[in-house]
Amino acid sequence: MFKRNLQNKLAAALAVVTLGFSLIAPVKADEAADKGYEIAARSDRSDLGFTSSEVTAVMTLTNSAGNTSTREMYFKTLEKENEEVGDKSLTVFETPRDVQGTALLSHAKILEADDQWLYLPALKRVKRISSTNKSGPFVGSEFAFEDFTSTELNKYDYKFIGEDEFDGMKVDVVERFPRYENSGYVRQIALVDQEVFQVRKIDFYDRKNSLLKTLTLKDYREYEGGVWRAHELEMVNHQTGKSTTLSYGDYSFKTGLQDNDFVKGVLKRIR
Repeated sequence: MFKRNLQNKLAAALAVVTLGFSLIAPVKADEAADKGYEIAARSDRSDLGFTSSEVTAVMTLTNSAGNTSTREMYFKTLEKENEEVGDKSLTVFETPRDVQGTALLSHAKILEADDQWLYLPALKRVKRISSTNKSGPFVGSEFAFEDFTSTELNKYDYKFIGEDEFDGMKVDVVERFPRYENSGYVRQIALVDQEVFQVRKIDFYDRKNSLLKTLTLKDYREYEGGVWRAHELEMVNHQTGKSTTLSYGDYSFKTGLQDNDFVKGVLKRIR
């Protein structure tokens, strides 16, 4: 009888402990999610108010043998109205001749597929990028189509992992999970510096949860109004050995761009 009572008490105690863990674990998960979102939101909102921007860039493609080729391009961006929608952007290649005039127009969405159109001057044709092809490479680079609209805060669920050091800086480590079901990534791990709240590095994991690419953002500069921009972005594909670097010139903000500068019809008027 004593043995049976002891067993019953132990079982009851174990049940209480198990229940305790079941109640504690979700709270910790919620805290990690809340803190992850808070860090991401602080980073995203630190650069609000630029209205519109224009910048030139040089894209350098490096293959697995180390051979390189370069392309000159420019970007135009119209800032989102609120966090329920995304930015609008236009990317246009100026050189070399085989890609001159190629343009990508993007209207970033949150949970829906981004609206994206690619203009191919050789065909004089505007091609809509399908919702299932966002993970495809953009004009032979290591940047996917969805990478051009990936900065929107509410595109992801978040989880705070911890703190670390990167390139001499203290950073917050945040895991983020694309909410869009056709994303080419199952998750990403971002490093956000604790001083000016900018993303310094992102690891991208493919649908098999294998490390696919790493984006490193360098040479941050602060513009008037406290707007920060990285002037060198390097995307390394770990599975192919290829990489693509974007080197930006000086940004111009509040350039007067309007919605009608980002309609599909502008693509055929690009020279």
